[in-house]
Amino acid sequence: MKQVLMMGMALFMLLGSFACNAQTTKQTEETKVSAADKVEVFYFHFSRRCFTCNAVEKETKIALEALYPKQMEAGTVTFTEVNLDEEGSKVLAQKHKASGQGLLVIKGDQRIDLTSQGFMNARNPERLQQEIKKAIDPLLASK
Repeated sequence: MKQVLMMGMALFMLLGSFACNAQTTKQTEETKVSAADKVEVFYFHFSRRCFTCNAVEKETKIALEALYPKQMEAGTVTFTEVNLDEEGSKVLAQKHKASGQGLLVIKGDQRIDLTSQGFMNARNPERLQQEIKKAIDPLLASK
């Protein structure tokens, strides 16, 4: 009986890992937007997350989709969530100098850290949206 229970739990955990891996964001299509013209928004986080951590990600996505729907569709503005506990994320975190949880806006060699604003305003979506707009608009205007 103990062996059957252990096998069942092992199978459950195996299936659970497949479901979690299916949720990772992967970019499969090549875009025609050059890296110099692209504004990338990254949300770096760990596997264990609190309500505020989840709210920062959720409200950032909502803000980007509301403020920049055409740019998101064209790939001029992108959003990527990165789990720092996953093996492949280390290189990306080092590239963007992310050592922990953070909300970063990057265009070329320009890097804007919105981590403080994100966490202070996670429960105030309108204010977070203003902060995101204040960071991204000048980047989109510059060529």
